[in-house]
Amino acid sequence: MKEILRTQDLSAIAFATTLLEGEGITAFELDVHMNALHGGLGIMPRRLMVADRHAFLARTILRDNGLEPTP
Repeated sequence: MKEILRTQDLSAIAFATTLLEGEGITAFELDVHMNALHGGLGIMPRRLMVADRHAFLARTILRDNGLEPTP
């Protein structure tokens, strides 16, 4: 799996997931519960992962829709 997005913006994660799923790419979100361990402050970024074979296309989709993917 490759990381394609790392952000604290929950709406960006939701938007990216919807975009990718619309193109048939399954995205998996990591670190969902890490903020609960830090008192729910929202200081820990979440990571969006895709299968290795979809990473290039997923990053292109994010860029085309105004999101900056992780390198």
